[in-house]
Amino acid sequence: MVEVFRMLADATRVQVLWSLTDREMSVNELAEHVGKPAPSVSQHLAKLRMARLVRTRRDGTTIFYSLENDHVRQLVMDAVFNAEHAGPGVPGHHLRDGGLKAVGESGPRRIGDTAPPSEK
Repeated sequence: MVEVFRMLADATRVQVLWSLTDREMSVNELAEHVGKPAPSVSQHLAKLRMARLVRTRRDGTTIFYSLENDHVRQLVMDAVFNAEHAGPGVPGHHLRDGGLKAVGESGPRRIGDTAPPSEK
């Protein structure tokens, strides 16, 4: 269990996991999405795979990565949303259309303003 939290202690790995909350992606897609070189993202993905946080699917020569299961998706979302509460002001996941929203109500958010990509 400690290994799972160790994986969440790295900003790039959290960005990679967050990117995968919506859909599967290739290494190159993830690298572009998180703004890091593909070899670096590939190394992070290998660690995430060993920790059983992501899984792979091959399509020809391309390997696609996705979150291992819904528990991982929930863990990533909860970790990001909880971290938002440490900052000043109203957490981004409590905002929608410029106003407050109820906890648990879905709406636009991402890391930084905090929404899984599927909810942009």
